Amino acid sequence: MSKILKAALALAALLAISAKAQQLQLPPLIKIIVPFAAGASTDAAARAVAAELAKRTGGNVIVDNQPGASTFIGVAAAAKAPKDGSVLLMTSTSTITAAATKQTVPVDISTEMLPVSQLSAGPLIVAASAMSNIRTPAELVAAARAKPDQITHGTGGVGTLAHVAAEMINDTAKITLKHIPYKGAALAVPDFVAGRIDLLVGVYTTIGPQVKAGRAHIIGVTTAQPQAAFPGVPTMASVAPGLNIDIWVGFFAPLGTPAAIVHRLNAELNEVAKTKAVRDVIEPDGSVPQAITPEAFGARVKTDYAAWKKLASAKNIVVD
Repeated sequence: MSKILKAALALAALLAISAKAQQLQLPPLIKIIVPFAAGASTDAAARAVAAELAKRTGGNVIVDNQPGASTFIGVAAAAKAPKDGSVLLMTSTSTITAAATKQTVPVDISTEMLPVSQLSAGPLIVAASAMSNIRTPAELVAAARAKPDQITHGTGGVGTLAHVAAEMINDTAKITLKHIPYKGAALAVPDFVAGRIDLLVGVYTTIGPQVKAGRAHIIGVTTAQPQAAFPGVPTMASVAPGLNIDIWVGFFAPLGTPAAIVHRLNAELNEVAKTKAVRDVIEPDGSVPQAITPEAFGARVKTDYAAWKKLASAKNIVVD
Protein backbone atom coordinates (compact mmCIF):
# COMPACT_ATOMS: atom_id res chain seq x y z
CA MET A 1 0.00 0.00 0.00
CA SER A 2 1.45 3.36 -1.01
CA LYS A 3 2.12 6.15 1.47
CA ILE A 4 -0.40 8.36 -0.34
CA LEU A 5 -3.12 5.72 -0.07
CA LYS A 6 -2.35 5.14 3.62
CA ALA A 7 -2.55 8.88 4.28
CA ALA A 8 -5.86 9.10 2.38
CA LEU A 9 -7.33 6.22 4.38
CA ALA A 10 -6.18 7.75 7.66
CA LEU A 11 -7.74 11.09 6.73
CA ALA A 12 -10.97 9.39 5.71
CA ALA A 13 -11.11 7.57 9.05
CA LEU A 14 -10.52 10.81 10.94
CA LEU A 15 -13.24 12.60 8.98
CA ALA A 16 -15.63 9.72 9.64
CA ILE A 17 -14.96 9.96 13.39
CA SER A 18 -15.42 13.73 13.24
CA ALA A 19 -18.72 13.43 11.36
CA LYS A 20 -19.99 10.82 13.79
CA ALA A 21 -18.90 12.96 16.73
CA GLN A 22 -20.84 15.95 15.41
CA GLN A 23 -24.04 13.85 15.35
CA LEU A 24 -23.49 12.39 18.81
CA GLN A 25 -25.79 13.56 21.60
CA LEU A 26 -23.91 14.72 24.67
CA PRO A 27 -25.26 14.24 28.23
CA PRO A 28 -27.86 16.86 29.23
CA LEU A 29 -25.76 17.79 32.28
CA ILE A 30 -21.97 18.20 32.07
CA LYS A 31 -19.89 18.90 35.15
CA ILE A 32 -16.47 20.55 34.82
CA ILE A 33 -14.26 19.72 37.80
CA VAL A 34 -11.74 22.48 38.49
CA PRO A 35 -8.99 21.50 40.98
CA PHE A 36 -8.46 25.12 42.02
CA ALA A 37 -10.31 27.39 44.43
CA ALA A 38 -13.19 29.58 43.31
CA GLY A 39 -11.88 32.93 42.10
CA ALA A 40 -8.64 31.57 40.65
CA SER A 41 -7.90 32.42 37.03
CA THR A 42 -8.62 28.85 35.88
CA ASP A 43 -11.94 28.93 37.74
CA ALA A 44 -12.92 32.17 35.99
CA ALA A 45 -12.09 30.63 32.61
CA ALA A 46 -14.07 27.49 33.49
CA ARG A 47 -17.20 29.53 34.24
CA ALA A 48 -16.93 31.35 30.93
CA VAL A 49 -16.45 28.01 29.15
CA ALA A 50 -19.41 26.47 30.97
CA ALA A 51 -21.77 29.22 29.85
CA GLU A 52 -20.64 29.04 26.22
CA LEU A 53 -20.63 25.22 26.09
CA ALA A 54 -24.18 25.17 27.44
CA LYS A 55 -25.26 27.46 24.60
CA ARG A 56 -23.70 25.17 22.00
CA THR A 57 -25.00 21.87 23.38
CA GLY A 58 -28.40 23.01 24.63
CA GLY A 59 -27.76 21.32 27.97
CA ASN A 60 -26.62 22.42 31.41
CA VAL A 61 -22.94 22.81 32.25
CA ILE A 62 -21.79 23.42 35.82
CA VAL A 63 -18.43 24.07 37.48
CA ASP A 64 -17.40 22.02 40.52
CA ASN A 65 -14.38 23.38 42.42
CA GLN A 66 -12.40 20.65 44.18
CA PRO A 67 -9.08 22.23 45.22
CA GLY A 68 -6.36 20.71 47.35
CA ALA A 69 -3.42 18.30 47.34
CA SER A 70 -1.67 20.16 44.50
CA THR A 71 -4.79 19.70 42.30
CA PHE A 72 -4.98 15.93 42.84
CA ILE A 73 -8.22 15.95 44.86
CA GLY A 74 -10.05 17.23 41.80
CA VAL A 75 -7.99 15.10 39.40
CA ALA A 76 -8.80 11.91 41.34
CA ALA A 77 -12.50 12.76 41.44
CA ALA A 78 -12.56 13.28 37.68
CA ALA A 79 -10.65 10.05 37.02
CA LYS A 80 -13.32 8.06 38.90
CA ALA A 81 -16.27 9.78 37.18
CA PRO A 82 -18.65 8.13 34.68
CA LYS A 83 -17.08 7.51 31.27
CA ASP A 84 -19.88 9.11 29.28
CA GLY A 85 -18.82 12.72 28.79
CA SER A 86 -20.83 13.96 31.76
CA VAL A 87 -17.73 14.90 33.77
CA LEU A 88 -14.61 16.71 32.56
CA LEU A 89 -11.47 17.86 34.32
CA MET A 90 -10.26 21.35 33.50
CA THR A 91 -6.73 21.90 34.76
CA SER A 92 -3.43 23.49 33.84
CA THR A 93 0.29 22.86 33.55
CA SER A 94 0.33 23.05 37.35
CA THR A 95 -0.94 19.47 37.56
CA ILE A 96 1.93 18.27 35.38
CA THR A 97 4.61 20.10 37.37
CA ALA A 98 3.11 18.86 40.65
CA ALA A 99 3.17 15.28 39.34
CA ALA A 100 6.78 15.68 38.22
CA THR A 101 7.87 16.50 41.76
CA LYS A 102 6.13 13.53 43.39
CA GLN A 103 7.59 10.07 43.93
CA THR A 104 4.09 8.61 43.87
CA VAL A 105 1.46 10.26 41.69
CA PRO A 106 -2.18 9.74 42.78
CA VAL A 107 -3.36 9.96 39.17
CA ASP A 108 -1.09 10.32 36.14
CA ILE A 109 -3.17 12.40 33.73
CA SER A 110 -0.72 11.65 30.92
CA THR A 111 -1.65 7.95 31.00
CA GLU A 112 -4.70 7.55 33.27
CA MET A 113 -6.98 10.15 31.70
CA LEU A 114 -7.91 11.03 28.14
CA PRO A 115 -6.89 14.41 26.67
CA VAL A 116 -9.90 16.21 25.18
CA SER A 117 -8.81 19.71 24.18
CA GLN A 118 -6.37 22.49 24.99
CA LEU A 119 -8.23 25.67 25.79
CA SER A 120 -5.35 28.14 25.89
CA ALA A 121 -1.63 28.73 26.18
CA GLY A 122 0.20 31.77 27.46
CA PRO A 123 3.44 33.00 28.99
CA LEU A 124 4.59 33.31 32.53
CA ILE A 125 6.11 36.65 33.36
CA VAL A 126 9.17 37.45 35.45
CA ALA A 127 8.69 40.58 37.51
CA ALA A 128 11.15 42.50 39.67
CA SER A 129 10.26 44.55 42.72
CA ALA A 130 10.44 48.29 42.15
CA MET A 131 12.71 48.33 45.20
CA SER A 132 15.37 46.43 43.24
CA ASN A 133 17.58 47.76 40.45
CA ILE A 134 16.68 44.94 38.07
CA ARG A 135 14.77 46.02 34.96
CA THR A 136 15.88 43.65 32.17
CA PRO A 137 16.80 39.97 31.74
CA ALA A 138 20.44 40.98 31.25
CA GLU A 139 20.43 42.95 34.51
CA LEU A 140 18.89 39.96 36.30
CA VAL A 141 21.61 37.62 35.05
CA ALA A 142 24.36 40.11 35.92
CA ALA A 143 23.00 40.56 39.44
CA ALA A 144 22.59 36.82 39.95
CA ARG A 145 26.12 36.10 38.79
CA ALA A 146 27.55 38.87 40.96
CA LYS A 147 25.63 37.55 43.98
CA PRO A 148 25.05 33.80 43.54
CA ASP A 149 22.11 32.48 45.58
CA GLN A 150 21.33 35.95 46.92
CA ILE A 151 18.80 37.25 44.36
CA THR A 152 15.53 35.88 45.71
CA HIS A 153 12.25 34.82 44.14
CA GLY A 154 9.06 33.99 45.99
CA THR A 155 6.51 31.30 45.06
CA GLY A 156 3.42 29.60 46.41
CA GLY A 157 5.49 26.61 47.47
CA VAL A 158 7.96 23.91 46.52
CA GLY A 159 7.04 22.13 43.29
CA THR A 160 4.69 24.82 42.01
CA LEU A 161 4.90 25.89 38.39
CA ALA A 162 6.57 29.17 39.43
CA HIS A 163 9.20 27.23 41.38
CA VAL A 164 10.13 24.79 38.62
CA ALA A 165 9.99 27.56 36.01
CA ALA A 166 12.53 29.55 38.02
CA GLU A 167 14.69 26.43 38.29
CA MET A 168 14.52 26.09 34.51
CA ILE A 169 15.67 29.71 34.21
CA ASN A 170 18.53 28.92 36.59
CA ASP A 171 19.48 25.91 34.50
CA THR A 172 19.42 27.62 31.11
CA ALA A 173 20.86 30.99 32.17
CA LYS A 174 23.56 29.36 34.33
CA ILE A 175 22.59 31.34 37.43
CA THR A 176 21.36 30.56 40.93
CA LEU A 177 18.29 32.40 42.17
CA LYS A 178 17.35 31.70 45.78
CA HIS A 179 13.90 30.18 46.23
CA ILE A 180 11.70 31.54 49.04
CA PRO A 181 8.56 29.36 49.30
CA TYR A 182 5.33 30.69 50.81
CA LYS A 183 2.05 28.96 51.66
CA GLY A 184 0.37 30.47 48.62
CA ALA A 185 1.54 32.90 45.95
CA ALA A 186 -0.55 35.77 47.36
CA LEU A 187 1.41 35.59 50.61
CA ALA A 188 4.63 36.40 48.74
CA VAL A 189 3.28 39.68 47.37
CA PRO A 190 3.70 41.88 50.50
CA ASP A 191 7.36 40.88 50.84
CA PHE A 192 7.84 41.40 47.10
CA VAL A 193 6.35 44.89 47.19
CA ALA A 194 8.46 45.78 50.21
CA GLY A 195 11.62 44.61 48.46
CA ARG A 196 12.29 41.77 50.89
CA ILE A 197 12.28 39.42 47.91
CA ASP A 198 13.49 40.51 44.50
CA LEU A 199 11.42 38.57 41.97
CA LEU A 200 8.12 36.87 41.28
CA VAL A 201 7.43 34.43 38.45
CA GLY A 202 3.79 33.84 37.56
CA VAL A 203 0.78 34.81 35.50
CA TYR A 204 -0.04 38.45 34.91
CA THR A 205 -3.29 38.42 36.89
CA THR A 206 -1.28 37.67 40.04
CA ILE A 207 1.40 40.30 39.49
CA GLY A 208 -0.43 42.82 37.28
CA PRO A 209 -1.95 44.94 40.06
CA GLN A 210 1.53 45.60 41.45
CA VAL A 211 2.83 46.51 37.99
CA LYS A 212 -0.04 48.94 37.43
CA ALA A 213 0.61 50.53 40.81
CA GLY A 214 4.28 51.03 39.99
CA ARG A 215 5.43 48.62 42.69
CA ALA A 216 6.85 46.09 40.21
CA HIS A 217 8.28 45.89 36.72
CA ILE A 218 7.86 43.11 34.16
CA ILE A 219 11.36 42.26 33.02
CA GLY A 220 10.68 39.31 30.73
CA VAL A 221 8.35 36.60 29.44
CA THR A 222 9.22 32.92 29.62
CA THR A 223 8.13 32.00 26.09
CA ALA A 224 10.60 31.68 23.23
CA GLN A 225 8.95 34.54 21.33
CA PRO A 226 7.85 38.03 22.51
CA GLN A 227 4.17 38.31 23.37
CA ALA A 228 1.75 40.78 21.83
CA ALA A 229 0.02 41.14 25.20
CA PHE A 230 3.24 42.57 26.65
CA PRO A 231 4.64 44.91 24.00
CA GLY A 232 8.28 45.81 24.40
CA VAL A 233 8.90 43.12 27.01
CA PRO A 234 11.88 40.93 26.05
CA THR A 235 12.06 37.16 26.38
CA MET A 236 14.03 35.45 29.11
CA ALA A 237 15.41 33.31 26.29
CA SER A 238 17.54 36.34 25.34
CA VAL A 239 19.76 35.42 28.30
CA ALA A 240 18.66 31.80 28.77
CA PRO A 241 19.09 30.14 25.36
CA GLY A 242 16.42 27.59 24.55
CA LEU A 243 14.09 28.62 27.36
CA ASN A 244 10.45 28.23 26.36
CA ILE A 245 7.90 27.91 29.16
CA ASP A 246 4.20 28.51 28.79
CA ILE A 247 1.20 27.62 30.87
CA TRP A 248 -1.62 25.72 29.19
CA VAL A 249 -5.16 25.06 30.33
CA GLY A 250 -6.95 22.01 29.01
CA PHE A 251 -9.67 19.41 29.41
CA PHE A 252 -9.48 15.71 30.22
CA ALA A 253 -12.04 12.89 30.42
CA PRO A 254 -11.97 9.65 32.42
CA LEU A 255 -10.04 6.82 30.77
CA GLY A 256 -12.50 4.64 28.87
CA THR A 257 -14.67 7.48 27.57
CA PRO A 258 -15.63 6.56 23.98
CA ALA A 259 -13.57 8.21 21.23
CA ALA A 260 -16.70 9.60 19.58
CA ILE A 261 -17.62 11.51 22.75
CA VAL A 262 -14.06 12.81 23.16
CA HIS A 263 -13.98 14.10 19.57
CA ARG A 264 -17.42 15.72 19.88
CA LEU A 265 -16.33 17.50 23.04
CA ASN A 266 -13.08 18.50 21.34
CA ALA A 267 -14.99 20.06 18.45
CA GLU A 268 -17.31 21.99 20.77
CA LEU A 269 -14.58 23.18 23.14
CA ASN A 270 -12.36 24.31 20.26
CA GLU A 271 -15.20 26.59 19.14
CA VAL A 272 -15.90 27.74 22.69
CA ALA A 273 -12.24 28.78 23.09
CA LYS A 274 -12.68 31.30 20.28
CA THR A 275 -15.71 33.06 21.75
CA LYS A 276 -15.40 36.62 22.99
CA ALA A 277 -16.61 35.65 26.47
CA VAL A 278 -13.75 33.20 26.91
CA ARG A 279 -11.12 35.40 25.24
CA ASP A 280 -12.07 38.26 27.56
CA VAL A 281 -11.11 36.05 30.52
CA ILE A 282 -7.91 34.44 29.21
CA GLU A 283 -6.33 37.27 27.22
CA PRO A 284 -5.41 39.54 30.18
CA ASP A 285 -2.80 36.90 31.08
CA GLY A 286 -1.50 36.92 27.53
CA SER A 287 -3.09 33.54 26.82
CA VAL A 288 -4.46 32.76 23.38
CA PRO A 289 -7.12 30.22 22.37
CA GLN A 290 -6.00 26.87 21.00
CA ALA A 291 -7.72 24.52 18.55
CA ILE A 292 -5.91 21.20 18.40
CA THR A 293 -6.89 17.53 18.35
CA PRO A 294 -7.04 15.34 21.46
CA GLU A 295 -4.04 13.44 20.09
CA ALA A 296 -1.94 16.59 19.69
CA PHE A 297 -2.85 17.77 23.19
CA GLY A 298 -2.00 14.35 24.62
CA ALA A 299 1.41 14.45 22.96
CA ARG A 300 2.01 17.93 24.42
CA VAL A 301 1.11 16.71 27.93
CA LYS A 302 3.49 13.75 27.75
CA THR A 303 6.34 15.89 26.40
CA ASP A 304 5.86 18.49 29.13
CA TYR A 305 5.70 15.87 31.86
CA ALA A 306 8.94 14.26 30.69
CA ALA A 307 10.72 17.64 30.63
CA TRP A 308 9.54 18.69 34.08
CA LYS A 309 10.28 15.25 35.54
CA LYS A 310 13.84 15.43 34.20
CA LEU A 311 14.30 18.87 35.77
CA ALA A 312 12.79 17.83 39.11
CA SER A 313 15.06 14.79 39.27
CA ALA A 314 18.16 16.80 38.36
CA LYS A 315 17.38 19.50 40.95
CA ASN A 316 16.16 16.98 43.57
CA ILE A 317 12.78 18.68 43.88
CA VAL A 318 10.56 16.19 45.72
CA VAL A 319 7.18 16.92 47.27
CA ASP A 320 5.39 14.03 49.01
